[in-house]
Amino acid sequence: MSFPGPTAAAYDRAITMFSPEGRLYQVLYASEAVRQGWTSLGVRTDDYVILAAEKRRFSSFLDLDGMEKIYKIDDHIGATFAGIGGDGRVLIDYIRLVAVRHRLVYGEPAAVEYVVRAVADLKQAYTQHGGVRPFGVSLIVGGVDEGKTRLFRTEPGGQYFSFYAVAVGMGEETVHSLFEKKYRRDMTLEEALQLIVEALLRVRLGSGKEKKEDILKEMHDMMEIAVIERAKPYFRKLSKEELRELVNKVAPQLE
Repeated sequence: MSFPGPTAAAYDRAITMFSPEGRLYQVLYASEAVRQGWTSLGVRTDDYVILAAEKRRFSSFLDLDGMEKIYKIDDHIGATFAGIGGDGRVLIDYIRLVAVRHRLVYGEPAAVEYVVRAVADLKQAYTQHGGVRPFGVSLIVGGVDEGKTRLFRTEPGGQYFSFYAVAVGMGEETVHSLFEKKYRRDMTLEEALQLIVEALLRVRLGSGKEKKEDILKEMHDMMEIAVIERAKPYFRKLSKEELRELVNKVAPQLE
């Protein structure tokens, strides 16, 4: 990503001002905030949607159990994000409200793309009004509707795209590189979960700031994983015991 130099600095003073290259620099800055966020990812197979996110202990007194990184939007939809935490919390509340209103008005669950489009529209609105700034968050939203698994990623500028596997945050490149080698749409749930845990472990090991044995000992506390099954679409988070078992299975496979 290229940022404005001294001659172009005036174009980043207002969200509504385009640069001569046709860019909104505040949107670029928001995207950079996403890249510095903790890694979150999603995987979609023929039968499952899986969301995962890492946690980082920035204080020895931090209660990781009280930190939530994956959120239930409706029985059949979940979401996670990377970027500015306060922005993400507000957007999660908004997308939950969209889903609840749809149920109350129409008497049926909202389609996954419907709620994604709603939050993407809100993000876009914050790129064209003075006195506001873009949301520094990319959301990953996954769920099941009409008997199909769905997975989307929204960008700070208001775009959204459908994916089979996607990651956001500081470990995005590491995760995508692993997905390119090992992802398959016909993976079993166990295979997909092990791939996700391997991805999160490689992100942590790649930082070089922690010892491998310390990471493996605490990794089940340092991540969240949620699963939605196509046949029975209900959001469920994996327990600490399930996460510890996955870490123990994947750890010996790491180089």
